[in-house]
Amino acid sequence: MSHRIIVDVMGADNGSGVVIRGAVAGARRAGASLLLVGSRAVIENELADVKTKGLDIQIEHADTVVQMDDQPGAVMKEKSDSSMALAVRLLKEGRGDALISCGNTGALFTCASLVIRRIRGVRRAVLAAVVPLDNTFVICDSGANTEATPEMLVQFAAMGSIYAKNLLGYESPRVALLNNGSEETKGTELQQKAFELLRQTKLNFIGNCEGRDLPADFCDVVVCDGFIGNIALKTIEGMGKLVGRVLERIFKKNPITMLGYLFTKRSTNAVRRQLDHTEYGGAPFLGINGVVIKAHGSAKEKSVAAAVRQAVSCCEMRLVDKISEEIAALRNGGEGNDEQKG
Repeated sequence: MSHRIIVDVMGADNGSGVVIRGAVAGARRAGASLLLVGSRAVIENELADVKTKGLDIQIEHADTVVQMDDQPGAVMKEKSDSSMALAVRLLKEGRGDALISCGNTGALFTCASLVIRRIRGVRRAVLAAVVPLDNTFVICDSGANTEATPEMLVQFAAMGSIYAKNLLGYESPRVALLNNGSEETKGTELQQKAFELLRQTKLNFIGNCEGRDLPADFCDVVVCDGFIGNIALKTIEGMGKLVGRVLERIFKKNPITMLGYLFTKRSTNAVRRQLDHTEYGGAPFLGINGVVIKAHGSAKEKSVAAAVRQAVSCCEMRLVDKISEEIAALRNGGEGNDEQKG
């Protein structure tokens, strides 16, 4: 079965062309069809220079663009005709199986929460970013919720565990709470209470992890609020780029080191790929009642293509259904919330 992926092509830092070309490349590799949402003239102009033979590509026109500095809460009222708002409505209407956008994170989160809504029992959806280091792990939350409650962190852990199990293949993902120390008494009241609640679940909770543990194959799911998680994620991404620059500087130092690079090129490139966050394309909003993936605002074609493949994988693994089942189990155990707010 071919999955149709809705792509909001507007609002990305590198322009619509990068998003369109990347989406086409990803669709071809994943065997998916596309519904591109944005300026019809821009989309048709870009598609004219791309090989699309054999691909099922539809276009929905939208002129208005959600800018990165737009207030998330105002988008559905003031820019209801935007490409992002239209793309979200199309997913709600069943015109596609998943949605990808490189646009404003807060606006996408708000639109998806209001239109598609959350899975029953989910307090807040979470942005789950995959981080490829010594081991590949998931950060929940990586930027959707700057504040959280202990109960929300428990749900973040449960949803992240489902994602890590199905996407990364971990049979029993190790879940850890990001904190300023390994002892259970560390952190604020938020972390201390969350620690106690997580210990009572059936998740494979291994305790607290510190920032230095993240690159050390310590856990498979890192749980925190979105403020801390986003800082951790951006720091890791920055360190990956730093390693690349340092390696390049070392090998270009003189003719001897350049010769050394020729002998170590394969291994050096393997290190670069290991630290390349674009391999996974984007981060899904776990807890939304549909597959919604936030790709990086400055995504390149490779990253957008990976996001399309990621969206198809989420559909194939029935991610939404599995999260719904897990949250229902938490609710029955007293950890969930019967009513969906907002």
